[in-house]
Amino acid sequence: MSETDGKPLRLLAQDADDLSVISAALQDAVTRIGDINWDPATRQVTIAFNRFRWEAPEGHEERIRTGLQLGCVLELKARKIRREAPDAVLELLALSFAPQEPPGGVITFAFAGDADLAVAVECIDAVLVDISAPWRTARKPAHG
Repeated sequence: MSETDGKPLRLLAQDADDLSVISAALQDAVTRIGDINWDPATRQVTIAFNRFRWEAPEGHEERIRTGLQLGCVLELKARKIRREAPDAVLELLALSFAPQEPPGGVITFAFAGDADLAVAVECIDAVLVDISAPWRTARKPAHG
């Protein structure tokens, strides 16, 4: 890890409140469309992100490679995501959960440019893990 606030994140979400913590950690993370993987056989969605480290000390703008895995996935729907462009970049704005038949519902990934990914789940089963050392970035995400 770096000389800054060096512990990697390891988060587990089993309810909507837990998922909001993961959403905050992933705000402004970027991913390539090709880094979104859906495996119907194992009912898992795995996404690799370059996450902005909001928890790093002020003045230490860093990103870190992070993996997010969702289990108990029933269905995946994408809107305004060009699957034929695996190198296209998506910027994550937030995750949300809309309950349906408890404990299931839909986890929605809202991306910049009005794109989204809707993941129907039997229950919330999410794990976020930092998988690299952080690196410096010149750009800190700004919100107007």
